[in-house]
Amino acid sequence: MKTVFIPNEVLVPEIKRLIDDGHTITFRVRGLSMRIFLEGSRDKIILGPCNSVRIGDVVLAETVMGYYVLHRVIRIEGNLLTLQGDGNIRDVENCIMDNVVGVALGFYRKGRDVPDMVTGIKWRFYSEIWITLTPVRRYLLAFYERIWLKLFPCGK
Repeated sequence: MKTVFIPNEVLVPEIKRLIDDGHTITFRVRGLSMRIFLEGSRDKIILGPCNSVRIGDVVLAETVMGYYVLHRVIRIEGNLLTLQGDGNIRDVENCIMDNVVGVALGFYRKGRDVPDMVTGIKWRFYSEIWITLTPVRRYLLAFYERIWLKLFPCGK
């Protein structure tokens, strides 16, 4: 299968248009900011319309700095969302609610044909544990990147 790289400036407006028309969109994630659960160039996300946003949701959003991120919502203050990638230790981004393009409905991980839905016990458990472990995330990510990936490389 041929992989085509489409810049975010072109891809995201089209994703937004399709979601606004009521469709769900599935695409391969890029980058490492959602590591350890999502690997760039390997895993896929299913995005759908954003009717409401809760802490812990994974969203595709345009930040106040004008670029797009796929991150988890860690704080909501009125119309302002604070976002952080699971693979980020300190870095956070902010966006307003209107700049959320879509919310994650599920993920195809590790080449599987059946998605892990965000409503499923497995994904909710992973999310709760990972959020709880935020203070020690740096050590877990270091172990994952320096040891785990050397022993068990991800297929891309």
